[in-house]
Amino acid sequence: MSESPLNAALRHFEAAEANLVKAEKVLAEIEAAIPQGIAFGENPDYESSCRNFDALISALPRIAGWKPEIILMELDEIAQNRLDAQEVGEIECIVSVERQIGEPSRLLREYRHRFNQKRRELIRDALVELIDAIDANLRNLSKLLEGDQPSNDIVTDDEFEQLKENVAQIATLLGSSVAKPARWPDLHRHMHFGMLGDLHDIIEHDWPSVKAGLRKSMYGGKEPVPVEIEDLGSLVSAKPKGPVATKLKWEALTDEEFERLIFVLISSESGYENPEWLMKTNAPDRGRDLSVYRVYTDPLGGTLRQRVIIQCKHWQSKSIGPADISVLKEQMKLWEPPRVDIHVIATSGRFTSDAVAIIEKHNQSDSALRIEMWPESHLERLLASRPAIIAEFGLR
Repeated sequence: MSESPLNAALRHFEAAEANLVKAEKVLAEIEAAIPQGIAFGENPDYESSCRNFDALISALPRIAGWKPEIILMELDEIAQNRLDAQEVGEIECIVSVERQIGEPSRLLREYRHRFNQKRRELIRDALVELIDAIDANLRNLSKLLEGDQPSNDIVTDDEFEQLKENVAQIATLLGSSVAKPARWPDLHRHMHFGMLGDLHDIIEHDWPSVKAGLRKSMYGGKEPVPVEIEDLGSLVSAKPKGPVATKLKWEALTDEEFERLIFVLISSESGYENPEWLMKTNAPDRGRDLSVYRVYTDPLGGTLRQRVIIQCKHWQSKSIGPADISVLKEQMKLWEPPRVDIHVIATSGRFTSDAVAIIEKHNQSDSALRIEMWPESHLERLLASRPAIIAEFGLR
């Protein structure tokens, strides 16, 4: 069987990381061999480590065209620089020399940072697909918990083996560049024992925590949004005037980016819990639905959690009509059980007047399912108070 492009890319990253790990270890040995004070003289082990380090750095590939130029200082050069700084007697000179000695470590840390960033970018799409697959595995396996079987019965369903394979693939994707999420060891322990009680803990505790951690690793909140100006004060000094655009550039988004925007929106709100991507549907637009729990807390009545399914429709050229509403309502059956309490239709377009009438009539009926409309105007009002999301997706 031929090797997949992703597997080949991972193999190259693994080879690069092997050299990077060795370089980090050798550099630590080099720094440990540097005397604390002023000491002249040769050290063959230090010289050998420097040669090994140079060879390892030469073997590292560039990252987006960048690669550190690291020059290691000889021990006599370090001693002389320290002596010169001491004779000058200025603290700035002493600090400058020590920073020069520590510069190789700083550059290697910068390479490690960029390496980890690129590796996360490499695995992101595959990780999303595996999260979707595991969600589907657990939805199917949850049916095994509906009976009265003893909790120590072994799970023999083939779906459980597929679950373990999908988790193993995630472990391979993460490598050492992405920290393992919380409850990762618990997930593996419960998969190892493989009893119904373990399956219950995986569904209720392990996987929700692991999934949340994986999502944070995919879309790091610490990665910068490009800013096209160096000094914000100059903008204010210019006293800019004119109308402010309330319409957002929805056309700048792809279908998947629109889905991710809605996911980011619900993930950032305190009243929503356990957001998750659902598998791609068989809908003509091949869109993905989102699942989340909306939480209401009443000081007298306690806490109420309602399951919400959000269908994302990035439709710029057409409005959602009555026929679309019927299809979307029918698709809700894909995600039960558990029961769906609220069905949200989020679109970058609009609803026809007939569709609005049908939804309002449905919500006034005895149906337990409530339908909410999130057209572009509603989303624009929500995002107006969340400018960081507007900037992240380039909607202004």
